[in-house]
Amino acid sequence: MKLEVANKNSPDTYWVATIITTCGQLLLLRFSGYGEDRKADFWCDVMTAELHPVGWCTQNNKTLMPPEAIKEKYSDWTEFLVQDLTGSRTAPANLLEGPLRGKNTVDLIVDGSVSELQDVSDPFLYWPARVIQNVGGRLRLRYAGLSDDQHDEDVWLFYLDVRLRPLGWALENRLALEPPTALRSLKSPSDWQQALEDAQDDGAKNPLPLAVFKDHVDLPKHSFKTGMKLEMVSPWEQLQICPVSVTKVSLAENNIYFQVTLDDLTVDAMPQFVVCHANSPGILPVQWCLKNGVALERPWGYEGQDFDWADYLKQSGTEAAPDTCFPDTWQNRGFAKDMMLEAVNPHRPAEVCVAQITQVRGRLLWLRLEGVAKPLSECIVDVESMDIFHVGWCEANAYPLTPPLKPVCQKQKKVAVVQPEKQYGCSKIFVNHRCFSGPYLNKGRIAELPQAVGPGKCTLVLKELLSMLINAAYKPGRVLKELQELEDQSWDCHEETLKAKYKGKTYRSTIRIVRLADQIQDFCRKVCVKLQCCPNLFGPVLVTDKCPENCSVQTKTKYTYYYGKKRKLSKPTGGEEAAEGELAKPTRRRKKRKAIFVQKKRRSSAVDFTPAGSPQEDEDAALQSGSEGTSSEPREDHTDASSVEVTSSRPRRTVTLRRAFSAGNAAGGKEVEEEGQLVLDRNPLEWSVDEVVQFINSTDCASLAKHLPGDIDGQALLLLTLPTVQECMDLKLGPAIKLCHQIERVKVAFYKQYAN
Repeated sequence: MKLEVANKNSPDTYWVATIITTCGQLLLLRFSGYGEDRKADFWCDVMTAELHPVGWCTQNNKTLMPPEAIKEKYSDWTEFLVQDLTGSRTAPANLLEGPLRGKNTVDLIVDGSVSELQDVSDPFLYWPARVIQNVGGRLRLRYAGLSDDQHDEDVWLFYLDVRLRPLGWALENRLALEPPTALRSLKSPSDWQQALEDAQDDGAKNPLPLAVFKDHVDLPKHSFKTGMKLEMVSPWEQLQICPVSVTKVSLAENNIYFQVTLDDLTVDAMPQFVVCHANSPGILPVQWCLKNGVALERPWGYEGQDFDWADYLKQSGTEAAPDTCFPDTWQNRGFAKDMMLEAVNPHRPAEVCVAQITQVRGRLLWLRLEGVAKPLSECIVDVESMDIFHVGWCEANAYPLTPPLKPVCQKQKKVAVVQPEKQYGCSKIFVNHRCFSGPYLNKGRIAELPQAVGPGKCTLVLKELLSMLINAAYKPGRVLKELQELEDQSWDCHEETLKAKYKGKTYRSTIRIVRLADQIQDFCRKVCVKLQCCPNLFGPVLVTDKCPENCSVQTKTKYTYYYGKKRKLSKPTGGEEAAEGELAKPTRRRKKRKAIFVQKKRRSSAVDFTPAGSPQEDEDAALQSGSEGTSSEPREDHTDASSVEVTSSRPRRTVTLRRAFSAGNAAGGKEVEEEGQLVLDRNPLEWSVDEVVQFINSTDCASLAKHLPGDIDGQALLLLTLPTVQECMDLKLGPAIKLCHQIERVKVAFYKQYAN
């Protein structure tokens, strides 16, 4: 939604913002003009911030002015706003002011509120009812005149149910206010009259707000006629679908309700009927069971082995209700067999159970209620039933959920019963952008993340944070794999499915996330350690100035050692250098140090020709080139002092090492050898994929050209390092070093000829 927000730095000016996400009464906003840039997103509280619907500034002669940071981005902001607001949805005024401000509709329903409730057997009779309990919009209602001792007669309804109406609705629509038919004998007429007067007095003081009913669906007129036949999920017998007949229509001028009666051909049959409307769940056209492979019950007293609708209609001289009378019978809302949900026990409406879908047919779901003894554990519901909820609904509304009939360890029971609800919420979790980001996370993308996430429910806040970190990785799939391995026996965890997208593929994994606020700090720190970044990169503590870990002066090598996979950091011997880098025999000690520096430089930097390659500059270079090919493996790095020395020593060393290669390897006039060093006649940043393949074919690595990925152009070639060559091309160490040797020649030539 769009709304108008006061500018903090410019008094009496406003600008249009978009709601990015909501968390209770908190909104995450982004000013129009920032596009997909998240760096200026900010949180505000609906209850305290100055927020208005779009158009408020024009109506009140207030100034619309973009923030200073983007003021010069567009020359004509009026035209931009017209395009930005066209087709958008503005936040309604009643959400920004008045009783709905900062609240969901269900929050307006308080205990003691009075409304009118429709009689279940006679749709034209209403009686006042008082809200006893509100569970996430599911209301426990008690008819006026009944005492606490008669709580067994309480009715449970979701607030959107059409049987619920505001106080005074019956009289306005010329309908009767009479006690419920089934309860009328409990009191004398005078007692019921007194109860009505008392309820109306209470309702005048505490009515159910009209805003509660704004989302109610108006019932359409039906087109059924008396005598029509149809199929219906039985309200009397569980798991049965029976033939029924329309026995009354046009019960009033509005033609909304009709009565259906169970077909029973026995002589002394007692009629069983129910009142329906066009959207009633469970009403189905003739032949629905046959088309969906479901058993249809034969009418009581029906003669014949197999029930056949054609014969039955002919014998009874009736017609089938046409399909146009029914709602979309194929709408399944995406439900599928074996899905889990939470559902109301139809035999005990106060009870919500774990439920599993055993089959889906059209718009009907067959449920098995876990924790309920057979044969009452199975039922049929409509896909739009207001008695089914998503997994976690009870927990979110602090309502007891009937668990499956399986042994549950004592610790879990203690958590479910004893743990205070307030500990499941957490305050903000900060992203400290200046801290060291490690080998997996791209520092440029980390810098674009919002400064904080939350407050809110622990699992939701941490899920949002981890999703952002995965998207900020060089290789999101690798970070997802690392997070999957994170586990601690002391944590009270909730499993969440997170996904990562990389090179057109989507990866999913189940991650364990802590649920308690006092475990968040330990969780965040262990995630940081797992990702080999600064332990303070994100967590409940904001690092305002200098990181306690002093991570800004550390190198990636030290972080890999202290926080990552602890490897032995010893200097390579001369023999090791010769084997891995094809170096000449060491002579003097000083030359050995230079060789070590160059080896570290070759293995660590995403762009090997950067003069002063700090870890941050390496990652920024990778970001600017648009590449996600940087290795996510832990890697060694160099200090600033060593990189300065590399600048002057490396080209000379390259000339010495590469003299064995002749000028005859040059192809297509692209390059020639000059004193053993490659000389290019064209900037390799401009090479196409074909030109890269042509160059590799011109070297002694021609057999490896077929292993090159199909998207390696000149820019990508300059970003390749030994780890990425091994990982992306699946080469053994020897051929990989051989290919990197040729890539190094191109890098050195590029640095000498074009880098400045």
